[in-house]
Amino acid sequence: MNSKALHQITYGLYLVCSVKDGANNGQVANAAIQVSNNPVTFAVSINKENLTHEFIQSSGFVTVSVLEQETPLTLIGTFGFRSGRDTDKFAEVSHQLTQEGVPYVTEHVLSYLAGKVVGEMDAGNHTVFVFEVDEAEVLAQGTPMTYAYYHQVKRGTTPRTAPVAPQEKEVTKERSDSMDKYVCTICGYVYDPEEGDPDSDVAPGTPFEKLPDDWICPICAAGKDAFEKE
Repeated sequence: MNSKALHQITYGLYLVCSVKDGANNGQVANAAIQVSNNPVTFAVSINKENLTHEFIQSSGFVTVSVLEQETPLTLIGTFGFRSGRDTDKFAEVSHQLTQEGVPYVTEHVLSYLAGKVVGEMDAGNHTVFVFEVDEAEVLAQGTPMTYAYYHQVKRGTTPRTAPVAPQEKEVTKERSDSMDKYVCTICGYVYDPEEGDPDSDVAPGTPFEKLPDDWICPICAAGKDAFEKE
């Protein structure tokens, strides 16, 4: 099977959240889709290993926040490459609660929707949760983040537990200068000196060796020592 064929399917990028015993958790997800309009019903696919999966099954409630196109990688990294078992993802992120007390992120978010799970389907290493929407609101105007934009423009990476096949990194045969790229051994993020790291105020043309000592991976927050020359 040619996994590149899967990359032609269009996806968005969302934050899916739930609650359990008063604790909040959420994750990045790209597999979310409206499946009915009467009643308004959505489906999300969540990996069974993820803490968010446990929370959704426990509470039966879920929220989906639609990320804006220019969402910084730091926010995506917090919810996509860190586990709620080890860190409070909501500690420094703007969020609100639904009528049922379920969190939804409001930072860099265009809209959110929330509802109660009415069914679930086993899908191998994922579960597809179907929920009826009973709360929704537009929070800001803008362009939604797409999965393709996240990879091609933001240069983001895909976690192991995502429902889609990780995209292969393109090999650059020629470069305009001799500056080397460095790859994060934790999440796969590639630091390209030609691009810099605008979200962290690192200008294009900054070699990896010139990055501040306290610079961290914009996706998983690993330090410089976690990077290797590509």
